[in-house]
Amino acid sequence: MALVDRLGQTLDSGSGGGIILTSVDALANWSRGKSLWAMPMGTACCAMELIAASFNKFDFDRHGTFPRPDPRHTDVMVVAGTITRKMAPAVKRLYEQMADPKWVIAMGNCAISGGIFYYDTYSVVRGVDEFLPVDVYIAGCPPRPESLQDGVLRLREIIATGSISPDRVREAVLTLPSSGAVSFGKRPGEGEAR
Repeated sequence: MALVDRLGQTLDSGSGGGIILTSVDALANWSRGKSLWAMPMGTACCAMELIAASFNKFDFDRHGTFPRPDPRHTDVMVVAGTITRKMAPAVKRLYEQMADPKWVIAMGNCAISGGIFYYDTYSVVRGVDEFLPVDVYIAGCPPRPESLQDGVLRLREIIATGSISPDRVREAVLTLPSSGAVSFGKRPGEGEAR
């Protein structure tokens, strides 16, 4: 039985009388975060890892992240590789063609800081953040597809803080992965009666 079929039964059996309370912000951010269509901008060796991320071994489809070649149908630009000064206006033009809201992931050292090519070449841009607003940085030379998956999950957390109202920002509940129920900042047994 599908989730949609069980939804009515679940609502009727609950104590709320079939009412779900949420905010429009939470619903919009949930739908935006679960359906990120990515514009892959692979320009150098990091593009191989970006391509590998779309293989069935890593299965980005389960995160709702689909690569699309058209900037008008995407909302996340993944810049993977070295960007030269001659290429920067074209990348910015593609970014401007994307519909709002839009986000940028800088994947790899060359996209973040120019990498090893910045100091030996006059034409390499020192990071994509010189001309685009970057939301998530993924370090590595080249970073693995698992790092890109983690970056997409971090982007979801950033999207959850957004609001449809321009004056409001929602607070994100960011948790660090941990094993067991050990709280951070306290040693086990601290603060307990002896």
